[in-house]
Amino acid sequence: MTLFDLTGRVAIITGGNGGIGLGMARGLAAAGATIVVAARNTEKAEAALAALGGNGAFIALDVADESSCRAVIEQTADRFGRLDILVNNAGTSIRKPPETYSSDEWHAVLDTNLTGAFFCSQAAHPVMKRSGGGKIINIGSMFALFGSAYAAPYAASKGALVQLTKSLATAWSNDNIQVNAVLPGWIDTELTQDARQQVAGLHERVLARTPAGRWGVPEDLAGIAVFLASPASDFVTGAAIPVDGGFSAMG
Repeated sequence: MTLFDLTGRVAIITGGNGGIGLGMARGLAAAGATIVVAARNTEKAEAALAALGGNGAFIALDVADESSCRAVIEQTADRFGRLDILVNNAGTSIRKPPETYSSDEWHAVLDTNLTGAFFCSQAAHPVMKRSGGGKIINIGSMFALFGSAYAAPYAASKGALVQLTKSLATAWSNDNIQVNAVLPGWIDTELTQDARQQVAGLHERVLARTPAGRWGVPEDLAGIAVFLASPASDFVTGAAIPVDGGFSAMG
């Protein structure tokens, strides 16, 4: 269906070399998009590109570095001549009681999860505007809706990312750039595998609260990525959409 056809489109996925980012990349690539995996780990990125069929490129990115954020957009535009889709997926978390965070730990999480997404989006704006529009997809979290006793900076960054999504959506609507957020539930990734080791009883609580009765897998995010990157969502902007197996619907 042409509504979901991404043939000829170019997509950057930050942190696209694993987890949710790679799951989304698989969906976008299957719909015809050329994928730029923007990440720090070269070995993982090359493996991800191979898994995607080799259609795309790896560009090194440190989202906590403003100049690196701007460079990945410039290099993509120079190499492929356009940028249609930006997925701000790169993220990190430090889990500990809120009273114990250092200033460096706080800023490490906020700079990666929030500030990096802003600078990547800011750099993408003129490139997308020049080609008539584009799609920005920010990866939030259930912790944009719920508090976290053991990940306060992470929750703060993801809540702020939703508000940034709404702000950019309203600012850039006249440029035909749609900006939306996806709020993944508990997805089985390296990040959440670490969480299960660090937070006692997490696995059991997630299963008990999730109506779908399972943890999500990265491929569960492929469909929403294609929808939000395609013409099918041209009148959807400023939304924050849970993909959580019903976790946020439970009382």
